Amino acid sequence: MKNIFEKLEKPFFCLAPMADVTDAAFRSIICKYGKPDIFWTEFVSADGLSSPGREILKDNLIFNKKEHPIVVQLFSSNIDKMREASKYCASLGFDGIDINMGCPDRSVEKQGAGAAMIKDMKKAGEIIQAVKDGIKDFKKKGKTKNISISVKTRIGYNKNQIKEWIPFLLSCGIDALTIHARTRKEMSLVPARWEHIKEVVEIRNKMGVKTKIIGNGDVRDLKHGYELAKETGCDGVMIGRAIFGNPWLFTNSRNGINSKFSQVLGRGRTRSQTSSKILINSTPTLKEKLKVMLEHTKLFEKILGKHRNFAIMKKHFKAYVNGFPARPHDSSGAGGIGTKELRVKLMETKNAKEVEKIVSNFLKNH
Repeated sequence: MKNIFEKLEKPFFCLAPMADVTDAAFRSIICKYGKPDIFWTEFVSADGLSSPGREILKDNLIFNKKEHPIVVQLFSSNIDKMREASKYCASLGFDGIDINMGCPDRSVEKQGAGAAMIKDMKKAGEIIQAVKDGIKDFKKKGKTKNISISVKTRIGYNKNQIKEWIPFLLSCGIDALTIHARTRKEMSLVPARWEHIKEVVEIRNKMGVKTKIIGNGDVRDLKHGYELAKETGCDGVMIGRAIFGNPWLFTNSRNGINSKFSQVLGRGRTRSQTSSKILINSTPTLKEKLKVMLEHTKLFEKILGKHRNFAIMKKHFKAYVNGFPARPHDSSGAGGIGTKELRVKLMETKNAKEVEKIVSNFLKNH
């Protein structure tokens, strides 16, 4: 039986796991307006999922059927808890389980998880095995679904460790390996170096393993992603920060123009053929972005409002309004507020109702 990554046509595109960004509400919006080939959830603590506090973390694991294929990302340095959490996530219907071995957050590293795993290959191997065992535990109940195992990491901790770190991970029998083309020390302070992705692909090929290689870091859009995939030979491309304020990012489809995108942007556009996919060259207007931003806000409040701070949405507000003139054309002659003032007002909101009022007043004057 093929794992989920073997079913994806090369090059495939993934939504990166980003804390307090790629939550259930935002993924639902992305799924509607421009679905990637495969989703990742935010990273979730396996320790938390294996404790009485599991209920608090459950909203991290919410997804709808339209989001398949979807991978849940876990982090932990505790073998038993990773095994238990993997079994639990497998029972929820995820298509894959990804292990975070690249997060530079200090609170995560203090637990020996995230990027700290790069410094402890023995523990990293044990954690990978724990995920495999958790999935096996799930299958003992008669379940037959093939659940993929993958790892997301960096090229090294304080320096480039590709020659030691990557062969080790590839020898662990994982289905996919995502490489963020920077070291942990570099964070995101320097440009991602995709020549290292090519190096990882060459190591994989030389080892003769089937692990899919996914490149990550500074990908601007799909066109850029195609170019990087061609240059490096990687199987997939993961995009993170470029998705901010742009749920249409993954609109390009092998099967033609995404119908949802066409409904929202019913304007003329140009198309160019790249590989077997159709590229759509079009930029949403401020009005179109604000309408989707409001839809996103209401969905966040509906799905996650009981457990998450509304302030999480404010990073999205800034992104949705970014890139437009400070004073858009006022068709009404009423002299409405500009985008700078709009951002300020949105930052002061406390709920979706307030956002709706501000957006409504803005659109009346523009």
